[in-house]
Amino acid sequence: MADLSGQVALVTGASTGIGRHLVEGLAARGMAVAGLARNGDRLRTAMAEVAEATGGRTLAVAADVTDRAAVEAAVAEVVAELGQVGLLVNNAGLIDEFEVPVWEADADQWWEVVSSHIRGAQLTIRSVVPWMVLRNRGRVVNIASGMSTRANPDYSAYSVAKTGLMRLTESLVAGLEGSEVRAFDVAPGVVDTPMTRSMHMWQGFTDWTPPEAVVELVAAIAAGELDHWSGRFVRAGRDDLDLLRSTTPADAARQLRLRPYGGTDPIA
Repeated sequence: MADLSGQVALVTGASTGIGRHLVEGLAARGMAVAGLARNGDRLRTAMAEVAEATGGRTLAVAADVTDRAAVEAAVAEVVAELGQVGLLVNNAGLIDEFEVPVWEADADQWWEVVSSHIRGAQLTIRSVVPWMVLRNRGRVVNIASGMSTRANPDYSAYSVAKTGLMRLTESLVAGLEGSEVRAFDVAPGVVDTPMTRSMHMWQGFTDWTPPEAVVELVAAIAAGELDHWSGRFVRAGRDDLDLLRSTTPADAARQLRLRPYGGTDPIA
């Protein structure tokens, strides 16, 4: 395992699922890890379990990622307790409550899903990245999805949110040009989590992505091994880490783009 001692990570949506796996995996590699989630009791239990299992330093900070004041206060607490954040993982986010076409979705719940991913990530970025820029180092991981790159008729809010998150990553990287701060879209694949189990489309599914594959990919990013993939989409469980390390993507590879209809397409 890569030794990430001395670094501080902040993981949102940390009390369960992929976020919980990331907290434990990063702590086992020596990072001091702050976990952020809405359910304070569950979060504190999870962080205590990780600390006991790994001997690492953890911090539980209860906050709603869509609440600006709560996010600012949470980041301030993390910095005061652990130091400046070197790795930010935006993992928190909801899914559509009902598997229905977009015109049948509850408007408020639909927007709540989108906001949990997009507003949540923008608020943490706004609170963490300026200090990364001042120190001229740091990495941001936005947890993407296969639905970032293709529409799903029954999970329209989640699809819109994950696609928007990819564009947010690319905009962030464009703004960071010339600095040593990097940002990435990491798709975890289909990990066996309570959220995934709740989705009808995965009922009966068995070819789960091992959570360790997600941890290894994010740890490689934290170690600076994949900086040449900044601003691009990588997929745990499918992308080979050694190949990612040795491959430098060109042009718009693994980014969101329109495909021209042909050589005469005026917007190509």
